[in-house]
Amino acid sequence: MNQDSSTARLTSWLREEIRGARPGDRLPSTRALVDTHHVSPVTVSRVLAALGAEGLVVSRPGAGTFVAPPPRPSRPADYSWQTIALGDRTVDTAGLSPMADPPHEDGVISLATGYLHPSLMPVRALSAALARAARQPDAWDRPPVAGLHGLRSWFARAASPDADAGDVLVTAGGQGAISAAFRALVPAGGTLLVESPTYPGALAAARAAGLRPVPVPADAYGVIPELLADAFGRTGALAFYCQPAYHNPAGTVLAEPRREAVLAAGAAAGAFVIEDDCGRWLAHGQRPPPTLLSADRDGRVVYLTSLTKAASPSLRIGALIARGPAAARLRALRVVDDMFVARPVQEAALELVSGVAWDRHLRGLAQALTGRARALVAALARHAPGVTFTPPAGGMHLWARLPAGLDDGETAQAARRSGVAVMPGRPFFPAEPPGPYLRLTFSAAPANADLDTAVSRLAGAVPELAGPVPR
Repeated sequence: MNQDSSTARLTSWLREEIRGARPGDRLPSTRALVDTHHVSPVTVSRVLAALGAEGLVVSRPGAGTFVAPPPRPSRPADYSWQTIALGDRTVDTAGLSPMADPPHEDGVISLATGYLHPSLMPVRALSAALARAARQPDAWDRPPVAGLHGLRSWFARAASPDADAGDVLVTAGGQGAISAAFRALVPAGGTLLVESPTYPGALAAARAAGLRPVPVPADAYGVIPELLADAFGRTGALAFYCQPAYHNPAGTVLAEPRREAVLAAGAAAGAFVIEDDCGRWLAHGQRPPPTLLSADRDGRVVYLTSLTKAASPSLRIGALIARGPAAARLRALRVVDDMFVARPVQEAALELVSGVAWDRHLRGLAQALTGRARALVAALARHAPGVTFTPPAGGMHLWARLPAGLDDGETAQAARRSGVAVMPGRPFFPAEPPGPYLRLTFSAAPANADLDTAVSRLAGAVPELAGPVPR
């Protein structure tokens, strides 16, 4: 018998019994529930414990389990005083909400959630890695603040031939690494240069740290170096945040001739280049480009990456790589923030990436993402030829420009009403957007056919996407 279905049936039955009972009524005994519902005593205990945690039942040793009294109505507290104490600084997560809170409505196809569909995750390898990690004799010991040496060594080898394990700091995912890098490298109230468009999570982290993100335009070949040099000179910024490989949202790769120019612009300004390489494991069949870190000789590049996008939203493991005083500051910030990343999660990550299953997963993922990108491109050509875009070189997103006159926010709302979730482009721009865009994510839909259905719904909701009507 399936344990989950047995638990669900017993839970549902007990909820109905509780609804029809009065506070203090005694529920059937464990033995009676076992005999009546053909479940194990362990299942009964788990269900009653869960209902007790919800405040629906009360267990009294030796007496039985009873329907709990209803909670006392509480008077709403007055929190208005906090408005003065908190001041006018806010933490804006508007651009992150579709990624943090994916749609759960039946029938809605998500082209908004920036993670893999469960069918693309290495679930078996993850489960096996976690099981092996739990069997380690020191699985629950305190790890080093910087992270397990084996995991740090693996991140160093993956990032650059010249990187050393001592340069690596294991973090709780990419978002934590971004936030730590910004706070460590840019003084409060300072300016941070960013590509335009860029990842909304980076903009949210910058603003939460009291920084002012200033846009530097990018095209199909990455950030434009001449404009980056101008922005450094005009603002006096001491850091530039970029995504050279499989940019989110654009899916672009920084062109080879521009790589040296970006590092030279940083050097001329005496500034850091923060390289976000969280998309490295999302190549579409080709080898990912070398990191900027691999060309760095003076500690200018502070590098960050994560396993989350390529594995599972719950594998919150990333890394920061820095050298010199910047590395010391980042390590100190780690102690202040959260001391270290939980050892069992680090052990599981190390087990995962050290085995042959990881390379096999990346090969399969590359094939799947390539196919999905092509399916989305074909669907747009079929149903929404009014949309313009450059096919992504890697990653999980397609950056689509809408026809002139459309509003991206209104388009996203219309799409949602028609059963497809998309990300409007406005949150990806640190200032006024140059036009209306949508970010269409092809990794979270169940299958390629769902991508065609989603674009068909999108075009049906916004007829302008079909392009001009032939005369």
